[in-house]
Amino acid sequence: MVQIYGTLGPACSDTKTLEALFQAGMTGVRLNLSHAGLDRAAEQIEHLHAAARSCGVTPRLLIDMQGPELRVGALPAPLELAEGTSVRLGRDVPLPAAVLPRLTPGQPVLLDDGKLLLRVAELLPDGALARVERGGVLQSRKSAALPGVDVHLPAMTDSDRKNLYLAKDYGATGVMQPFVRGREDLEAVRGVLNAAGGEGIRLFAKIENLEGVEKLVDLIPAADEIVVARGDLGNSGPLWKLPALQKRIAAACREAGRPFMVVTQMLASMEQNPIPTRAEVSDIFNAVLDGAASVMVTGETAVGKHPVEAMRYLAHTVREAEAYRREASAAGGFIASGADFAHT
Repeated sequence: MVQIYGTLGPACSDTKTLEALFQAGMTGVRLNLSHAGLDRAAEQIEHLHAAARSCGVTPRLLIDMQGPELRVGALPAPLELAEGTSVRLGRDVPLPAAVLPRLTPGQPVLLDDGKLLLRVAELLPDGALARVERGGVLQSRKSAALPGVDVHLPAMTDSDRKNLYLAKDYGATGVMQPFVRGREDLEAVRGVLNAAGGEGIRLFAKIENLEGVEKLVDLIPAADEIVVARGDLGNSGPLWKLPALQKRIAAACREAGRPFMVVTQMLASMEQNPIPTRAEVSDIFNAVLDGAASVMVTGETAVGKHPVEAMRYLAHTVREAEAYRREASAAGGFIASGADFAHT
C-alpha cells in the first residue's frame, strides 16, 4: 500500500483537523525542523498522536532535518520583493556566511523553491546588490539556491544532532536527510541515530541536486527510502529536465528494490483553491504507476486554505492508481509496480 503523507503546520496543528486528515486517508506526517527543534514542536506532536489515537491509527512521523540546505535567515517581517527593484544580499536578504564569498556578477539566486529569482548586479563589501527578476513575498527561513555553485556545508547542524537524540522520545519513525551529497552524509546521520537508541528509525535520503542524482547508486544501499524532492531538484537546472531526473531516480530504485517517495507541488494549486488541476491529479497517478512507495504534500496541508480537501484528493488519486495497477497487472499490461517496495 502506498503511504500518504501530509505536513504539519499552522493549517493543521489542531487535533480536530488532524483527525479529519487521517479520516481522509493520511497515513503519515512530516515535520519540518528547518524552522524549530523537536522540543518546540511538542504540542503539535501531541495533537498528532491524540488525533491518531482517536482514529485508531498508528501514524508515521517523519522529521525533516535542516542538513546542508541553504536558507534565508530570520526576517523582521515578510519582505516584498517587487520585480525590477534592487535588494542587498547579506543585509536585506540574510544568507549563510558561506554563500556571500561565492557570489559573482550575473549569478542567479533562487529563493523559496525557485518562486523568486534574483540576479547579482554588483558586489559589495558586505554582500551584493541583486536585481529582482521574479518577485513575490519572501518569508523567513525559505530555501535559497545558487545554480552552478557548490557551497559546502556540514551534513548536520548542532540542532540536527539534538533533534536526532530526541527523535525516538517523540515517536519519530523516520528521518529525512536533505541535500544528500554522498553515502558519508547518510552514514553520519545513521551513526548519531544509533548512538541515540534510534536503530529502528528509518532513514530517508532526499535527492535535491545533481550531485545526489549522480551518486544515487552509492546512496541507495545506505538509505531505507529515497525521496525525489522536486523543489530544489528543479532548481538544479532547466525545469524541463526535472521529469527525466524523476524517471531516472524511480528506475534506479526499482532496479535496486529500494522504495522511493515523490514530493513537492503535487497539489500546489490547492494551497489556494478547493480543487486541484487535472495535471496535478495526473502527476500523482503517474508517480504511483512509476512505483512510488510514498507520496507527500507539504504546503498544501501545512499552510494551505484547504488541507483536508487536499488530502482527500491525494488519497483518492493514490488509491485509484493502485486499483488501476492491479487491474492492468491482472490483464497482463506492462506498467511499473511499486507494490513490493511499499511499507506494510
